[in-house]
Amino acid sequence: MTRPTSAQPDTSPPTSPVTSPLLVGPILPKLLRFALPNMGAMLASALAAIAETSYVGSMGSPALAGMALVFPFVMLQMMLSAGAMGGGVSSAVSRALGAGHTERASALAVHALWIALAAGTVYMVLMECLGGWLLAALGGKGEALAQALAYAQVSFLGSVFVWIVNTLASVIRGSGNMKVPSATLFLVSIAQVVLAGALGLGWGPFPALGMRGVAAGSVLAYALGAAYLWFHLASGRSLVRLPIRNTPLERKQLLDILRVGAVACLSPLQTVLTILVLTRLVAEFGTQALAGYGIGTRLEFLLVPIAFAVGVASVPLVGMAMGAGNIARARRAAWTAAAVATVVLGVLGLVVTLAPDVWTRLYSQDEAVLASARSYFLWAGPSYGLFGLGLSLYFSSLGAGKAVGPVMAGTLRLVVVAVGGALLTYWQAPAWAIFALVAAGMAVYGLSTVLVVKYTPWG
Repeated sequence: MTRPTSAQPDTSPPTSPVTSPLLVGPILPKLLRFALPNMGAMLASALAAIAETSYVGSMGSPALAGMALVFPFVMLQMMLSAGAMGGGVSSAVSRALGAGHTERASALAVHALWIALAAGTVYMVLMECLGGWLLAALGGKGEALAQALAYAQVSFLGSVFVWIVNTLASVIRGSGNMKVPSATLFLVSIAQVVLAGALGLGWGPFPALGMRGVAAGSVLAYALGAAYLWFHLASGRSLVRLPIRNTPLERKQLLDILRVGAVACLSPLQTVLTILVLTRLVAEFGTQALAGYGIGTRLEFLLVPIAFAVGVASVPLVGMAMGAGNIARARRAAWTAAAVATVVLGVLGLVVTLAPDVWTRLYSQDEAVLASARSYFLWAGPSYGLFGLGLSLYFSSLGAGKAVGPVMAGTLRLVVVAVGGALLTYWQAPAWAIFALVAAGMAVYGLSTVLVVKYTPWG
């Protein structure tokens, strides 16, 4: 029996029979086939982040500390647009297709675009108006604050482009096509590496614009990516189209995206708020400690895209199964993805725990900075597998339209970090105790997400 695909019943007849290959056959091969292109794109994004931070590192420790201050807000934007709201978009599109409503899926794509334009504009205005206050509230001061502001003032001018790229990529992923968004994000990352280096460090005929140039490279790269994905969907070459002129705004369509995406947006807000609390605590130990912690948290933020690559691959598998009423298959897809993410991130955590300098020396040769980063990885690295477990189940839950449970697990992590941080501050604990708190928060998040997904009905 076909199930409704939105908060209100969809009484329109299916436009095509439900014959998607995603609804039959073994799950793991399909999951890996979807995840591998995503991992390639995420690897390119990681390399772009490494290159960008290396450029900044060559400008000195104050610039690196400034990047540590602004980077949580950059990643918050990415997690909101790609992971949270993007998950809501993919979920709505895949559930519509699973129920056989292809025209409805295209209408949802148009509504997703309008959400992206609005959200990107709001994020830009908020960060341009409040960015200086937020960075100073985190403990930024002196040259580190000046460098952070230089990057932020340019970077967030391109917020709309970031939201469009990630939203339209999510539309295409929801149809089961991972190649186009992955290839686009791969090329965006390559363009970001080249443009950020050219404008930031002054390669060739370009002037060296410092932090502003590094940020401008990212803005230009995402503008090109947004233009391409818009053209791809509008040209009709995708299963899901973008009929903007023929699609009036409807409350029902917006709610189908927002009832999952809006709730899911609480999760990255919790994640970044957790990082901000910890950043504020570490800032009390000085610039070198903050720079080392920034190197560590940058890897943590890069773990999110890796788990995203696996988790988002499960979204069309889960969503189409939900749309077709096959709840058992949807759950099998979720647990399969969770197992893959746990193994991948667990291995990475083991590597940086045993050999932290493999990562840390990419950014700095300052021994005090390196010592801080080593301490961070010694405590946090062993918990990366549990972090990946929780994140993958979060994305699968978006595919099922059940975002509340994983969001509550994120709330629990935030409470553990906030209360623990307050106690450690009162006791004047050393920096390593804060890093141990990071590990505890990850473990709590992963295990509690397992419990809420297991006991939340998906019917």
